Amino acid sequence: MNRTDLSNIYRDYIACLNEQAWPKLEQFVSDDVYYNGQQIGLSGYREMLERDFREIPDLYFNIQLLMADSPYIAARLAFDCTPKGNFLGLHVDGKQVSFTENVFYEFRKGKIEQVWSVIDKAAIEAQL
Repeated sequence: MNRTDLSNIYRDYIACLNEQAWPKLEQFVSDDVYYNGQQIGLSGYREMLERDFREIPDLYFNIQLLMADSPYIAARLAFDCTPKGNFLGLHVDGKQVSFTENVFYEFRKGKIEQVWSVIDKAAIEAQL
């Protein structure tokens, strides 16, 4: 798969998340997906995302930086949102916060097989 195809698949995946089009998630994510080294499978991945949207009703994934080197994608995602209650162990409770996530993906057969994610928690702490 070339870089352009992989980048387009990733952009469509992000659109799927922002639309919360959960039935379409299986088009982008492997049944055996790993998240930060733990195999959670497609159902676990979907549950994680649905929980994120319940806890952060205005969650929106903004691609700030995107690099493709097949079979890998590296992205910096930016968020400006208002989590309810606790978020990442921090008492945010409806305060608007801005932060980024650096995330890496490995694709196999056109689907996400591995995800490694690091969220800038220090940026959130500095805003509280």
